Amino acid sequence: MLKTDEILDDLQNGYFIIQKQNGFKFGVDAVLLSDFAKDARSKRTLDLCTGTGIVPILLAAKTDTPRIDALEIQEDMADAARRSVEYNKLQNRITVTRGDLKDAVTIYGGGSFDAVTCNPPYMKRGAGLLGEADTKTVARHEILCTLDDVVRVSSKLLISKGRFFMIHRPSRLTDILCCMRGYRLEPKRLRLVCPSEGKAPNLVLVEGMKDGGGELKVLPPLIVHNADGSYTDEIDIIYGRTK
Repeated sequence: MLKTDEILDDLQNGYFIIQKQNGFKFGVDAVLLSDFAKDARSKRTLDLCTGTGIVPILLAAKTDTPRIDALEIQEDMADAARRSVEYNKLQNRITVTRGDLKDAVTIYGGGSFDAVTCNPPYMKRGAGLLGEADTKTVARHEILCTLDDVVRVSSKLLISKGRFFMIHRPSRLTDILCCMRGYRLEPKRLRLVCPSEGKAPNLVLVEGMKDGGGELKVLPPLIVHNADGSYTDEIDIIYGRTK
């Protein structure tokens, strides 16, 4: 099931994921997003920009959601995600589709989900240095989809009162909240993620509700590392590690 340039990583929760040895690999952001979205009590969840399928696999481990769809535009990553699903024997819960996020409403139908998750490209189109549009570049830069695409399409895919979960950069927070409200995804929860105590946040978790009321709950910051560089107790709990 593995190709010559791939490895099988143990997620330490009973599941494994196939990744390129030297390609794009999932990071802490995907782990935090899946944990943030675990209480959605969803009957059908869609993960946009799924990459190699890490968020759906983690959601399968953390929740009893019976049906999880995953959409990825890059064929090699979608193929790896499908094989990871097969390896973990999750075909009855997770379905991976290769397709463009902008076509998601055509693929699935409007109002088909009660939860949508997304770990999208963070960098604005034209920001930073761009080489060839390889897997890493597409995953990090708004080349094939923008923040507006993600929020607009997610709103159309969700039922009324459906929930939207995203992780992004704090530098885009004004854009995120304005965009969400503009597409009827009212921001409901927000949590900043800091590398360590006293450091500026480098990630933000946001939850929105379609057609929700205007009240935003700001949660305490999530601290990733202790002063000595070790992971905090909360991060260990999120990863499912025991000391």
